[in-house]
Amino acid sequence: MTFLNLKTALASAALVGVTATSALAADITMNLGFGAPEESLYGRFGKIFEEKAEEYTNGSVDVKLRCCNQISSEDEAFKAMQLGTVDGFFITSNNVSPHWSLMDVTVLPYIFQSAKHLEDVVDGEVGDFMKAKLQEDTSVHLLSFGPALYRDFFNSVRPINTMADMDGLKIRVPKNEVMLATFEAFGANPVPLAWSETPTALQTGTVDGGDNGTSFIRDMKFYEFEKHLVVLEHFVAMAPLFASDNFMKKLSDEQREQILRAATDAGIEMRAQVANETAEVRQWLVEEGGMAMTTPERGDFVEAGKKVQNEFAEKRGAAFIELVQKIQAAAN
Repeated sequence: MTFLNLKTALASAALVGVTATSALAADITMNLGFGAPEESLYGRFGKIFEEKAEEYTNGSVDVKLRCCNQISSEDEAFKAMQLGTVDGFFITSNNVSPHWSLMDVTVLPYIFQSAKHLEDVVDGEVGDFMKAKLQEDTSVHLLSFGPALYRDFFNSVRPINTMADMDGLKIRVPKNEVMLATFEAFGANPVPLAWSETPTALQTGTVDGGDNGTSFIRDMKFYEFEKHLVVLEHFVAMAPLFASDNFMKKLSDEQREQILRAATDAGIEMRAQVANETAEVRQWLVEEGGMAMTTPERGDFVEAGKKVQNEFAEKRGAAFIELVQKIQAAAN
């Protein structure tokens, strides 16, 4: 081999080495956490996102699901994403409110008039506005609102047939002002507890009951010690997928687009899966879980909920009122 040919070969080999190193360097791991078991709603949503993210990025982004508070608790995860110490997390929308108060708009009792109204909000201009505003205010990226389920109420003391039956019940409520005010308006005695403390508090009787997305009542086996299921459909439970700015900045422009598409598509697919599940899960909780279900007349609950809407709109100011009006307008 001539000197020139040897020099060319060495240069080619070096270029291949640099290219290979660059390809390896482009591989990124996303540790995606959630507080519930792997088989929960979060786990199922996460699995769909994982498959789509890895498919769309041709494997250059490796999503690793971390259930059961392995990398953070749900109550601490948002702050951790702001600090860049957590890549991504599923956080129930009411647990975002202490970090970004406008999220409380989605927590307001009876704010969504129908499933279509909710979809029009999260999939339309209002949803896009909320994503952009959240990132601007906190640096955290909301990748997908995900599926939405009504929160069902449950307790261990008595059936609920009217709002008067709520009187005095000690109810676990997330550390969220809207939810605390709502249960006070319903006549209960709300007790703010972090999610990580909730299963033990329910099981030991420290509190009489609480509310969760229907599937979570089954996933967490709350039916074993909470015998009264109450269908109020007072709150909508969303499971948004968030990512830190630190993680998003690791991605190329193409990868970022692929991750956003994976999150959107995963949310749509998961929503379709759970659309008809609520009735099935309620039936399971009654027939297999041994719960007694009641469906109270909601007039008094709705009126109490509207008062909470008005109180918080006045308290939170112009930006909150504007977002409430945007949501209401989407119903039309």
